[in-house]
Amino acid sequence: MTQNAFTAVFDAQRTAIEQSQNATHDALEVQSAAIGAVATALENSSSFVESNADLTKGSVHATLDALEQSLPEDAADFEQLRELVDESVDSATDAQTQSLEALTEAVAESEAAYDEFAGQYAEAVDSSFDSFLEAHEQVEQNVTTVAENVEDATDEFDVSA
Repeated sequence: MTQNAFTAVFDAQRTAIEQSQNATHDALEVQSAAIGAVATALENSSSFVESNADLTKGSVHATLDALEQSLPEDAADFEQLRELVDESVDSATDAQTQSLEALTEAVAESEAAYDEFAGQYAEAVDSSFDSFLEAHEQVEQNVTTVAENVEDATDEFDVSA
């Protein structure tokens, strides 16, 4: 294609369009990665729940042990209190674990749905950009042809006459 005054403009437009297309793909990938990071964090949080339960039980048991040692023997039934603490913490841990599992499953389903949407959207974006770039190229060819025709006509025009 020949160079004319419009070539740089068309090149700049084409570059901007291609950068927009790349940015759209990058945005889709970033969103997918973010959803994946949330899913991973949720999966890893179950071990945190278990660790927290163990820490809570240990802390309460240590407090009860200290209290039991400071009181006269058989002053209170600390074993029953320990069992109550263990049952309560286990119950809360089970509820948290079930909630995390449900949330993890929901996020995994959302991630799969987003990936499907993103794939379809990327195809539509690519198709739209390709069509636009084809039309853009045709306009550039038309402008180039007109510029060449004008240049040829001005070369033929005799100003001395």
